Amino acid sequence: MAKNVIVAQSGGPSPVINNSLRGIVEACRMFPAEFGKVYAGWHGIEGVLREELLDLSSQPEEEISLLRTTPAAGSIGTCRYKLKDNQDKDFERVIDVLRAHDVGYFFYIGGNDSQHTAFKVSELARERGLGLVAAGVPKTIDNDVGDSEFKLIDHTPGYGSVARYWSHIIQNANEENMGSSPADPVLVIQAMGRKIGFIPAAARLADPDRKMPLQIYLTESGVTLEQMADNINDQLNKDGRCIVVVSEGFDVGDIGEIKDAFGHTSFGSSKVSVYQSIVNYLNSKGIKARGAARGQVMGTDQRDTMIYASTVDLEEAYKVGQKAVDIALNEGNGWMATILREPGFIYNVRYDKVPLEKVALSERFFPKDWIAPGGIDVTDAFVRYARPLIGEDWVSVPLIGGIQRFARLLPLFAKKRLPEYMPQAY
Repeated sequence: MAKNVIVAQSGGPSPVINNSLRGIVEACRMFPAEFGKVYAGWHGIEGVLREELLDLSSQPEEEISLLRTTPAAGSIGTCRYKLKDNQDKDFERVIDVLRAHDVGYFFYIGGNDSQHTAFKVSELARERGLGLVAAGVPKTIDNDVGDSEFKLIDHTPGYGSVARYWSHIIQNANEENMGSSPADPVLVIQAMGRKIGFIPAAARLADPDRKMPLQIYLTESGVTLEQMADNINDQLNKDGRCIVVVSEGFDVGDIGEIKDAFGHTSFGSSKVSVYQSIVNYLNSKGIKARGAARGQVMGTDQRDTMIYASTVDLEEAYKVGQKAVDIALNEGNGWMATILREPGFIYNVRYDKVPLEKVALSERFFPKDWIAPGGIDVTDAFVRYARPLIGEDWVSVPLIGGIQRFARLLPLFAKKRLPEYMPQAY
């Protein structure tokens, strides 16, 4: 007898996250004998706790198809709510909701913390003999899920698109800086990346031959603010201008940081930005050129702009969603779908599975041998790794009246069968 499905997502969005969602929905539709209704937890696990289940099976087929080029998380929502070990009431509520709606499959799309939630649900299912299959689907623009040896996962869906974004943004910034350098010789641009430097590293893809006066500072660079200033002045003496890409996690001292619900620093909410601290320092100490340093921070557009999405990333996000359904059907409970790169110089991947317990709360670090000597660049080895992920062409986004046509799901929710519930950590 067919069992119903809940799919949900949490954490920050990406340009391609909805393609994983589409992959799950469309794959489930292929097996009506195994999968019944497909519901979305409205705003992740919070929607499950509040019994807010969006009916995806009743959506127009066109809207599901449009998820391919609909960025970010507006379609079914996301959250930063974490199921912690001591939240017994929340766990009991999850069980009650799953039982009340005859759910036999749970797919959770997200990063490290999301895979931990999927793992906790899978363990709960085992303990209670629920007959539930819980599967994880990887997503994070930070590319920090898994291990630093790339054996659990080669890269996460979302990273290829943010890497493409930075490869293009830096090209544009370089054109502007070439023209404005007599007045603004130094341009400091802040990239996302709390602790892991894959995002700022992608700036090198804009200039693999190293012709731009470009310096890249990862959180892991180990460079002080004083050393950075010296490096920038050396570049100014050589080229008369300098473009600086810096991770939001680069240590500039106290910035009045604010934590999100996962316990991570929310740089977009903090009192002082990293790039502004650097610009202030450079201008107060003086730079070895006429004019002044200026800066900018790229915001959430890094993770919600479809026009910069990688076509490779879109395809892989869809297929890893499909793979999660395949795993649920044939392998059972407690796995995450994964992407592994085949050896050789021709880029090719395969889709496989890894135990959720191995990726739950995992954290990948940027390889030290991919950081160039001096800590102001990345190596060619990183370029070879990242270059295939950004694709070769533009994604085609449908336009109506000159504006993008995104999926618009109807507000069709399952009828509630349980008393109202307030999530325990509210």
